Amino acid sequence: MDPTTQGRSARKHQAIMEAATQVFLEKGYPGTSMDDIAKLAAVSKQTVYKHFADKEKLFAEIVLATTDRVDAMVDLVADIPADAASMEENLNRLARRFLGALTQPEVLQLRRLIIANAEAFPELGTAWYERGFERVLDTLAATFGRLAGQGLLRTDDPLLAANHFAGLLLWIPVNKAMFTGSLQHTEADLDHYTAAGVRAFLAAYR
Repeated sequence: MDPTTQGRSARKHQAIMEAATQVFLEKGYPGTSMDDIAKLAAVSKQTVYKHFADKEKLFAEIVLATTDRVDAMVDLVADIPADAASMEENLNRLARRFLGALTQPEVLQLRRLIIANAEAFPELGTAWYERGFERVLDTLAATFGRLAGQGLLRTDDPLLAANHFAGLLLWIPVNKAMFTGSLQHTEADLDHYTAAGVRAFLAAYR
């Protein structure tokens, strides 16, 4: 395949991915057709099938493609300075960015989509969790273990501490989004969840 044809094919592949993401999030898996995706991507249905054998494979690829975004979050949680005087400030900074990233409307929509199809595609849900959120928790656990080793936190189970930290931040906004469909949170709300969550975490673990 010559470079021009290869580039055109790559652009069509990306257009199909973007269109599929939008349609799946709007209509859900059962409500989405390959015709819908082809129309939005401005390609023929035959072109969609040329790139993806069926709707299930296309759905799996768009879901797993989102785990690439976790890399920045992994870097973020790995980089908490070991400074006792500014521990609360550092955790607040981390927590606010963490909470902001995980309560983006598209992230919440994707979470609902994966949960809604967990029984139909259990391997896909497992892969998304392991490559995404679990990687963040494992990195956060390693960071908390490092801080505990330096006497800045008190825990003999860093992974449990990481889960507690994430739970204190995410329980309210994520459950609200999952049950009500309300995907927007004010900056003031997120600031409040951040400060309260970090205070509760440090009360237990400092």
